[in-house]
Amino acid sequence: MALSLDREAFSRRLRRLYASWQKGEDEFGGVDAIVVAVGVDEEIVYAKSTALQTWLFGYELTDTVMLFCEERALFLASRKKVEFLKQVAQGKGGEGASNGLPAVTLLVREKNESNKANFEKLLEALRGSRGGRRLGVFAKDKFPGEFMKSWNDALSKEGFEKVDVSAAVALAMAAKEEQELALMRKAAAITSELFTKFFKERVMEIVDADEKVRHSKLAEAVEKAIEEKKFLAGADPSAVEMCYPPIIQSGGNYNLKFSVVSDKSHMHFGAITCSMGIRYKSYCSNLVRTLMVDPSQDMQDHYSFLLTLQDVLLRELRHGARLCDVYAAVMDVVKKQRPELLGKITKNLGFAMGIEFREGSLVINSKNQQRLRKGMVFSVNVGLSELPNREAKRPEERSYALFLGDTVMVDEDGPAVVLTSVKKKVKNVGIFLKNEDEDEEEPDKDAAEDLLGRSSRAALLTERTRNELTAEEKRRAHQKELATQLNEDARRRLTEQRGEQQTQKARKSNVSYKSAALLPKEPHVREMKIYIDKKYESVIMPVFGIATPFHIATIKNISMSVEGDYTYLRINFFCPGSALGRNEGNIFPNPEATFVKEITYRASNLKPPGEQTVPASNLQNAFRIIKEVQKRYKTREAEEKEKEGIVKQDSLVINLNRSNPKLKDLYIRPNIAQKRMQGALEAHVNGFRFTSVRGDKVDILYNNIKHAVFQPCDGEMIIVLHFHLKNAIMFGKKRHTDVQFYTEVGEITTDLGKHQHMHDRDDLYAEQMEREMRHKLKTAFKNFIEKVEALTKEELEFEVPFRELGFNGAPYRSTCLLQPTSSALVNCTEWPPFVVTLDEVELIHFERVQFHLKNFDLVIVYKDYARKVTMINAIPVASLDPIKEWLNSCDLKYTEGVQSLNWTKIMKTIVDDPEGFFEQGGWSFLEPEGEGSEAEPGESESELEDETFNPSEEDEEEEEDSDEDYSSEAEESEYSKDSLGSEEESGKDWDELEEEARKADRESQYEEEEERGRGRKRKGPPGRGRPHPPKKKRK
Repeated sequence: MALSLDREAFSRRLRRLYASWQKGEDEFGGVDAIVVAVGVDEEIVYAKSTALQTWLFGYELTDTVMLFCEERALFLASRKKVEFLKQVAQGKGGEGASNGLPAVTLLVREKNESNKANFEKLLEALRGSRGGRRLGVFAKDKFPGEFMKSWNDALSKEGFEKVDVSAAVALAMAAKEEQELALMRKAAAITSELFTKFFKERVMEIVDADEKVRHSKLAEAVEKAIEEKKFLAGADPSAVEMCYPPIIQSGGNYNLKFSVVSDKSHMHFGAITCSMGIRYKSYCSNLVRTLMVDPSQDMQDHYSFLLTLQDVLLRELRHGARLCDVYAAVMDVVKKQRPELLGKITKNLGFAMGIEFREGSLVINSKNQQRLRKGMVFSVNVGLSELPNREAKRPEERSYALFLGDTVMVDEDGPAVVLTSVKKKVKNVGIFLKNEDEDEEEPDKDAAEDLLGRSSRAALLTERTRNELTAEEKRRAHQKELATQLNEDARRRLTEQRGEQQTQKARKSNVSYKSAALLPKEPHVREMKIYIDKKYESVIMPVFGIATPFHIATIKNISMSVEGDYTYLRINFFCPGSALGRNEGNIFPNPEATFVKEITYRASNLKPPGEQTVPASNLQNAFRIIKEVQKRYKTREAEEKEKEGIVKQDSLVINLNRSNPKLKDLYIRPNIAQKRMQGALEAHVNGFRFTSVRGDKVDILYNNIKHAVFQPCDGEMIIVLHFHLKNAIMFGKKRHTDVQFYTEVGEITTDLGKHQHMHDRDDLYAEQMEREMRHKLKTAFKNFIEKVEALTKEELEFEVPFRELGFNGAPYRSTCLLQPTSSALVNCTEWPPFVVTLDEVELIHFERVQFHLKNFDLVIVYKDYARKVTMINAIPVASLDPIKEWLNSCDLKYTEGVQSLNWTKIMKTIVDDPEGFFEQGGWSFLEPEGEGSEAEPGESESELEDETFNPSEEDEEEEEDSDEDYSSEAEESEYSKDSLGSEEESGKDWDELEEEARKADRESQYEEEEERGRGRKRKGPPGRGRPHPPKKKRK
């Protein structure tokens, strides 16, 4: 297949090169021609000559000589390359001068001869360009080979003066076009994926398993990883290569340069620096991170300072700034805040990059006077070396280095844009290990087991059970600590809030007319008929012959009925003591005043002689119009109530840059209109804007987002971005604290009428397409999230739910999968969504936890006791232990019980008398008896429990029994004694028991004799011998 050349890009870039030559200052402007000769050398990876070829043509052309003269460009190459270059030579002869482009001349290189004729043509062109003496060359580029030698000899004989124009040409190529930036973004994305998904995971595995791995071996593994598609962010593997072999350093030996190689030392679990860069379609990227294993506070402080310096550096990298000024600004921060680190910081803070990995003429240091331009891409690297470790125990721990770097793009306004969006906060790069006592004891234990032999299955089971019990005991001990802390914190919090009395809002007093003059002069009013004034939303009724206005807000409801010849209109009013609606306030401005409760009017249905209408028509019209006005008033009130308490948001600052992070074809929930609509979500300076296809706009500001959750499409039919807001926003005439944007990834409905077959080609194709669609969507959403996090400098972080920790439950009417994130418990796929912030939770209580039940309920009590508790019903009992483990790891107190409690009454009791509640033991009343700290508080707690919510004595007894059954071994033994008999019986020997049996026999014998005696008196049978006493059989 013939290689294609982008003629437009070639023309545009060649014109740019000539423009910078003509305007060129210093020596670049003074050269008469530019000579670029490229030979064959496999060892040379980066050279200005090959970079210029790639920039112009998209490919490297070996054994090629390029001359750029004043009015024409000449290329001497092999026949195949000339065929390729004909794509740019076509039509350039005549139009060169007019459009700023030189005419292109192609010369075919001869294989067997010395190319004298071609060289002569080239030299003639050089002599004819401007003065024909000074030649611009790339002084550092020296290629081997016969062809290059013969050309250099021919050039030397002419005695031209050579001037190095490497820096000037580099500057001309430095500002990248959008096409180049897209390639560099892709390269940066692949680098980020490789680091996050391979390197970081591998290091964590090594640390977890305590493996011994050499730096060089790990670097080789990283290089091999780029052969696997899963680490390439969907890129073509043939276009991906490493910029340089990955550099991994640890254990006190650090050299913060990119020219070093990973040594053969074993990785030390301290500060592990890693530098890696991916080159995609000839364009480079770079990433530097330091992973810290169990970092000391001093190390964390140094790293935080390094982050601050990088922020300053990014802020200073803007269009028009000089590189030396950028360096000086960073150094000023070091001098002011940490002057002792001046000698430990890296000598330069980065360099420009593109087709070449490092552009030596555009380095950020104290001497470089070059100015930054929009579109330049830099590798910014800030490092601190030879930092002492005061807590060191071994030689390799005595000093450490921290290194941090990213690929960034210079923007016109604002700070540089980070292209390698790998998280870099301490919590993201720190690997914190749990120091547990049993971990230290394990080696001795293992050695002992080796001596005794491990074949015994029973021994293994015993060991496993002992470990499990230890974990459970640890959990209980931790929960006991949490219980004490919980009661203390809650008591302190409630004491502080005690002074803040909640003021209930009084019912709005609606006045119909401020003065009698405003009363309408309608005939109906004069005729003492019911009249409805729509303007003032009032009903004017005749009361004792006086037209009396009542505002529509005072009317509770109206009813009309026809009985015989009369129509009755009954109007009920709001008044103290009447049953109010759920949303109606029960506080009146003047509760002591006299209130009208109801008024009934009667009118005849018979038409009087001479009248056009029946009298009842007035009541019928009044009934209809009152209903209309009431509906309109209630709608308006509901809208006002929705707006009530809405916090005014800042205005969204629109970023007019086209490269804003954007996701298209998304649906919004809740819907803006009745019908769902697609739209686009775009990230701006201080928030998101969703624009529907109809033009509706919904703005969500970053500072108003409490939780941003990304729910991937793994095991789901939709992929979701969910925003749980701090303050509600209004759209669609309603207030919303949860807004989500989603798109469907598969068929939510299945056509059952369609013939199904597992090997049906169409079905297999559809499945394959769905898999590809899922991958594509996941990648698009992840890229969007990474760009947004980079844009907000990680102030907004998206949380991903931990599916493996998820459990089924019914927070609303239907069962759904509830999944924890790092700071919340969420379900984003069902609507309405469920989001609970863990920081707002006081404690969790499990209800109906009994052996014979398959499900239990979970109650979430909030730190704000005025807030209604949240219930999650029907959780499978198999999820109980995993939920406990998760809650324990989150430092959340949990309790469990066998009954469902009346939480409304419990919370009211606590709020009414918080001091009394905590004096009686606080939340420990939820603990099963026997697990509390002392017996006395337990009694008072059970009394409080009984007073608070027990409906009857029977329930109380049942609860005591059930609690005793499952509380502790002591209680179980008491229970067993009760079931056997009294305490006296349990202490008797066999003789005493036999004596008791004889007594029982005698008693039964006397009873039988009495029965028979009574029988003889009734029947009078003949005399009989005395019966023998029955014999008791004993074993």
